[in-house]
Amino acid sequence: MYNLQVHIDPSSGFCFGVIYAIQMAEDILDEQGYLYCLGDIVHNDEEVERLERKGLRIISYEVYKELKNEQVLIRAHGEPPKTYEIALRNNLNLIDASCPVVLKLQNRIKSSFDKKEPLYIYGKHGHAEVVGLLGQTNNEAVVFESLDELLQQELPPNITLYSQTTKGTDNFYRIKQVLEEKGHTVEANDTICRQVSNRDRDLRKFAAKYDKVVFVSGTKSSNGKVLYQICKETNPSTYFISKVEELKPDMFAPNDSVGICGATSTPMWLMENVRDALLAF
Repeated sequence: MYNLQVHIDPSSGFCFGVIYAIQMAEDILDEQGYLYCLGDIVHNDEEVERLERKGLRIISYEVYKELKNEQVLIRAHGEPPKTYEIALRNNLNLIDASCPVVLKLQNRIKSSFDKKEPLYIYGKHGHAEVVGLLGQTNNEAVVFESLDELLQQELPPNITLYSQTTKGTDNFYRIKQVLEEKGHTVEANDTICRQVSNRDRDLRKFAAKYDKVVFVSGTKSSNGKVLYQICKETNPSTYFISKVEELKPDMFAPNDSVGICGATSTPMWLMENVRDALLAF
């Protein structure tokens, strides 16, 4: 027996937007036994598989375009206007679980676009939320993932800056500062979700307290990749796993203290399963 001392980070796990979407899905699944969902409801394969066993049917945009007379869940990431147009055309009843923070951002971007402001969005290319944001601008806004990528472009003197809700505030304000130092006038709209961004600081404190850290996240989660790197920087003895089976005894030493944490897309039940497996070592 390793006699590990194991603790789960109480601030890890689903953000409120994901909790809301999954609760809506489960309520409908309990009522009618199945529900279509446009794209993965959350970027965690274990949670998706759990819901699929309850009757959730994940569909692609190609399938969605041909679907008629059904209910379809819109996940927390939000959707572009064309998704709603297809629903009207195909008599689809949309169960809209878009995160309120994302919807507010979409509305602000649409307002800026209508005013013909030069729009730049700090976000991940192809991310579901970013696709929805771009849709508010007829895909005319410029998306960039890093300051280096942004500075490779010819920029206008006046810039209206937005951010994907799950990006870090430090980088967002650094981008603003560098642009202003280069002589640009920047209207920075900080629409970053504080429930997500505050995890940076909280996670550093948590990771520093343990001999080893197990970070639990789906491999598709961009938020998970960022938070894992934060843990790794703070505690080099941090291991990334996506499921319990990836745990190995040789990661640990007898009497180690172990902290378990995860992304905003990591379900608490999965971290609890990881805890139980570690306690059995």
